[in-house]
Amino acid sequence: MKEEPGTESGGKAVLDRLGVAESVLVGADPVSFLRSLAQAGAALTKNPSGTVAANARLLLGTASALRAAAGRTIGLESEGPVAPAKGDKRFNDPAFAENPLYFLLEQQYLLAAQLVNELLDAAGLDPSRDVKARFAAKFLIDALAPTNTLPGNPAALRAAFDTGGKSLARGARNMLSDIRHNGGWPSQVDGSDFEVGVNMAATPGSVVYRSDLIELIQYEPQGKRVHEVPLLFCPPWINKYYIMDLAPGKSLIEWAVQHGHTCFAISYRNPDASMRDLGFEDYLRKGPLDAVRVVREITGAPEVNTLSVCLGGTLTAIGLAHNAAIGDRSIKSATFLNTLTDFSVPGSLGVFTDEATIAGLEKQMAKRGFLDSDKMAHTFDALRANDLVFQYVVNNWLLGKKPPAFDLLVWNKDSTRMPATMHSQYLRSCYLNNEFAQNEFTVEGQKVDPAKVDIDTYVLSAVDDHIVPWVAGYKTTHLFSGRNRFVLSTSGHIAGIVNPPHPKAKHWVNEDSLPADPQEWKDGATLKETTWWEDWAKWIAKQGGPKVAAPRQLGSKEHPPIEPAPGSYVRSTT
Repeated sequence: MKEEPGTESGGKAVLDRLGVAESVLVGADPVSFLRSLAQAGAALTKNPSGTVAANARLLLGTASALRAAAGRTIGLESEGPVAPAKGDKRFNDPAFAENPLYFLLEQQYLLAAQLVNELLDAAGLDPSRDVKARFAAKFLIDALAPTNTLPGNPAALRAAFDTGGKSLARGARNMLSDIRHNGGWPSQVDGSDFEVGVNMAATPGSVVYRSDLIELIQYEPQGKRVHEVPLLFCPPWINKYYIMDLAPGKSLIEWAVQHGHTCFAISYRNPDASMRDLGFEDYLRKGPLDAVRVVREITGAPEVNTLSVCLGGTLTAIGLAHNAAIGDRSIKSATFLNTLTDFSVPGSLGVFTDEATIAGLEKQMAKRGFLDSDKMAHTFDALRANDLVFQYVVNNWLLGKKPPAFDLLVWNKDSTRMPATMHSQYLRSCYLNNEFAQNEFTVEGQKVDPAKVDIDTYVLSAVDDHIVPWVAGYKTTHLFSGRNRFVLSTSGHIAGIVNPPHPKAKHWVNEDSLPADPQEWKDGATLKETTWWEDWAKWIAKQGGPKVAAPRQLGSKEHPPIEPAPGSYVRSTT
């Protein structure tokens, strides 16, 4: 079929422009998402009418924006054809409303972004390619925002004028420093005032056990009596453990200690090339299952309560199903925070976990024996690029300011590597094949059945979580057969966990039922004007059993204290 004149020009020009930032996006992930954009461009040649319609809407929108800008030059409050999305703060500066040229710049950018989305609609890619193309397009469109440039950012221009150019000099120094020391990505945080063991991961305790994979920390009691059932904190192996012990007053571990629990926490070793062959079962056996064994030996308690975060919860859930299969009752109850056990709704990370992407990761990991921590960090940054990348381009490089000093971002930057074998097995078994929820996951050669897990569970999700969508976290309550309690927190993946009592803290509970439809649960839920920590404290107190005298010393004869918390593994960067 002969192509109509001009049908490709608008779409091709926009997609060609997206190639400017290719190296940035590829740096965030070993698989090139621009391949999906190229496929979208090829598909558009087969839908000339859709391309023409999208470009026609662009022309109409441009004409409307020009009329509105002209109206604003004579003092009219003319509305433009498009408006920034709710929560988009890039165009909040008054200049974008008061200056007709900046108003027109904003409108043209938003219209171009709208065109790209309409062209992707017209391309009609299959779902897996479509989600990749849209992810890549959004990242690149965000990168090309005028606010990321000095001429297009009125606040940066004012700062340059007000400081006599000093802000530009500081910004240049910041950018050069990031190029030299941060792989060219803008720094997210000023961590100079934070130190692990001093004002982060500072709850008093001792390392009482060390293996080639974990350190086990026991925390000092802060009262004369404690619940008889100890509590084990199981972090994700993808991050340092101290998201659960972030800072005094913001530490969930500190909160549990103060509420009378004998607390232990796993701290994983930061993997190197020597650990390349460690598999998922190795992490299960040498991680939570080994830790439960040591906690029982130290305390003499026959049972242990567990609290697990994100991937740590996935690992604990599989361990529970394995224990159920062999008749092991050593875990009394389990708390899951923002955890996927059913991966049928994988959240934003689903875009990184198709066969092609995993194969690309496996090739990369085969060279070094692990996935570098920077790759993982930039992947997560790219999921929310405006918040985690480009706002720091503006703050650090254009305005010449220091990044914020914020403990949560210091922890976020303190990332870990992934052993090649384990990470490949995890991605394939969980994200790609969803084996656990389908009774297909094997441990020691035997399939495990989550329905055989009949202990009490506390399942928490966060309403704005983009890593573990709350509707996906809710599915855990229907995998296990025990008494399951579901609670929904405000905030996102991390802030939903680091949620100490404060005026804005809220959570939803539904005491009546756990219907199959999560939205039905929420429709019948009650909003509580306090943190979920308060709700969990009551629940875990019942699981902890009666109070007994607090231990006089940490560890035991077989497992004496090795060094003060937070230990050595958490400090490892090599």
